[in-house]
Amino acid sequence: MKTVPKALVMFAGLSFALAGQAAETLTIATVNNADMIRMQKLSKTFESEHPDITLNWVVLEENVLRQRLTTDIATQGGQFDVLTIGTYETPLWGAKHWLEPMTNLPAEYDLEDIFPSVRQGLSVNDTLYALPFYGESTVTYYRTDLFKQAGLSMPEQPTWSQLGEFAAKLHQPDQGQYGLCLRGKAGWGENMALLSTLANTFGARWFDEQWKAQFDSPQWKAAAQFYVDTLKKYGPPGLTSNGFNETLALFNSGKCAIWVDASVAGSFITDTRQSKVADRVGFAAAPIEVTHKGASWLYAWSLAIPTSSRHKDAAKAFVAWATSKDYIQLVAQQDGISNVPPGTRMSTYSDAYLNAAPFARITLKMMQNADPTHPTAEPVPYVGIQYVTIPEFQAIGTSVGKLFTAALTGQITVEQALASAQSSTEREMKRAGYPKK
Repeated sequence: MKTVPKALVMFAGLSFALAGQAAETLTIATVNNADMIRMQKLSKTFESEHPDITLNWVVLEENVLRQRLTTDIATQGGQFDVLTIGTYETPLWGAKHWLEPMTNLPAEYDLEDIFPSVRQGLSVNDTLYALPFYGESTVTYYRTDLFKQAGLSMPEQPTWSQLGEFAAKLHQPDQGQYGLCLRGKAGWGENMALLSTLANTFGARWFDEQWKAQFDSPQWKAAAQFYVDTLKKYGPPGLTSNGFNETLALFNSGKCAIWVDASVAGSFITDTRQSKVADRVGFAAAPIEVTHKGASWLYAWSLAIPTSSRHKDAAKAFVAWATSKDYIQLVAQQDGISNVPPGTRMSTYSDAYLNAAPFARITLKMMQNADPTHPTAEPVPYVGIQYVTIPEFQAIGTSVGKLFTAALTGQITVEQALASAQSSTEREMKRAGYPKK
């Protein structure tokens, strides 16, 4: 007797809904991160199981993706059937009923296996509006061989000041070795994601309880000065072009002694097929400074279906497949267990995965410690660690990000960047009617 593939059984309910329909083409918009590139490659399995569905991929750089999706969803343009979005957009767009609720999933999908904090971040009033593809927090990566040669020891819980001191001792630009690599590319989800967590640990916050911008605070001054001064002294060239992907490439090529960024990078910097330093990487907690609050972010790149899609059943079948246990097993079989999408399912963190992936325990710890409802030392009226969950933040965060890239290049001073950030943010918040009653 021929065995029915497990994946076909799992999504039988979704597949039967498509039976008898004409062939459909799903247009999937996604970010050009390596995990999504892998999803695109492995999606041939989905197409073979669903011969009536063809997948059309639109793979974009992060800032471009966000701009395209925001424009399309706000105008109900209907260009895309599946959107790759995160814990910032999902609750905002779900509340506006721009996204399809993720209800009536097959029992085999095992929704309870998704980390509660991730489910909560993708829900509005307990209704889920996206399914998480991978989850992440923030981790400190460092070169164990360089630390040993310099007689240095990385603490389990470093401070930003300590990282600055280590960077000074490990910075050898004449040999193509840079002390500290951080994001410098402008964008609310690029440089401001990293800088916001750094600022949180210096005791800063985006807004006070009355929604007044706080860039004129001494805490922001200390955080921004550290960020700009340390990167200008010990960072790699081309700072303002370096986002997540560019800095990952620098680290993998052996040019970074220390890197603080998303925990999802762990599988790529320990993969000998793409990293020259795979066997010389250490992992530590995200750095703190005067407080641990908001040191590590919580984020989940997720798949959602816009209400404007004309192929909702087919889209739901794909989204459920790409975020399922079966997909995780497929990645493990094809590319090794350490390369499975991290941070979404409790079942992923088996002994086999924890033993195979040296970054898994620190990722789990950082995700469990992250608290988007209490992101700063002082009280705030918003939810979010590396972003503020209000519609206006996308424009405000990117505008402020451009000011800090200008400070990195020396076009303006840190003081000028902060003053401009304060005035422009105050103006935009006033225009948007904050504080809202």
